[in-house]
Amino acid sequence: MSASGGTKAIVAALSANLAIAVAKFVAFLFSGSSSMLAESVHSLADSGNQGLLLVGGKKAQREATPQHPFGYGRERYVYAFLVSIVLFSVGGMFAVYEGYEKIKHPHAIEAWYWPVGVLVFAIIAEGYSFRTAIKESNVTRGSLSWKEFIRRAKAPELPVVLLEDFGALVGLVLALAGVGIALATGDGVWDGIGTLCIGILLILIAIVLAAETKSLLLGESAGTEEVEKIKAAIVDGDTVTSVIHMRTLHLGPEELLVAAKIAVQHDDTAQEIATAINAAESRVRAAVPIARVIYLEPDIYSAEEAAAGPDPLATPGGR
Repeated sequence: MSASGGTKAIVAALSANLAIAVAKFVAFLFSGSSSMLAESVHSLADSGNQGLLLVGGKKAQREATPQHPFGYGRERYVYAFLVSIVLFSVGGMFAVYEGYEKIKHPHAIEAWYWPVGVLVFAIIAEGYSFRTAIKESNVTRGSLSWKEFIRRAKAPELPVVLLEDFGALVGLVLALAGVGIALATGDGVWDGIGTLCIGILLILIAIVLAAETKSLLLGESAGTEEVEKIKAAIVDGDTVTSVIHMRTLHLGPEELLVAAKIAVQHDDTAQEIATAINAAESRVRAAVPIARVIYLEPDIYSAEEAAAGPDPLATPGGR
């Protein structure tokens, strides 16, 4: 994966989650807290998810083949979608089941210092991981709000790690609250309620991740700013007078396909048009470096056809 920040955030999250998962499971064995069991499974699932993101980034670097002529950039989207499934099933549904069972059959928490100590340690470790993800995201986020960044980001790794770490921190607070109230009241039901809340939180985050990565899998266009840069780069005001219509598609986070029908003069020669197209492609790649696959189709601009509007029976964008 080209974004070193994404890899750095994933490795930081993976390291933190592996250590936290072991600590939480040990705390569960000594205390019998269902919140700790749910949290240990949650951390284990998160560790697997970060592993999936690393595998997806590696596979996406493969060279294009005759069977996959546009390369494997979308592998990163596929593995990010798998993350949402794992988070929903292994993390969310297990926690909901465990919480329900604990509410139905409550029992007191033993050796309370184990879950409390581990939860405090986990909050510190997850906070470090979350801080790293925020720091690396700020490099590419620009002026976007966090909601806009998660919705518009074409590289899935940082939004996934951000949401996972945020969910982990909130889940740890819920677990600490459940354990604390259970200890204060002597009623193990509160431990189950905390576990149930963790499960619901994980399911909600998984649904958000699934929706966003599904959109990337279906194929998203370039951002508005990039589209305007591409259009401006195509037109030279001489041979290429305007862009009749254009479509863009992300083949991967750092690879963009550009297809456009461009207006040329009716008396231009084939050599002049070919030279103008080559020059336009060079300008587009200079303006938007991720525009690696470019197809430009020359046509004679018709004011009458433009005024008539697009033909719904024709190729999308015009005739």
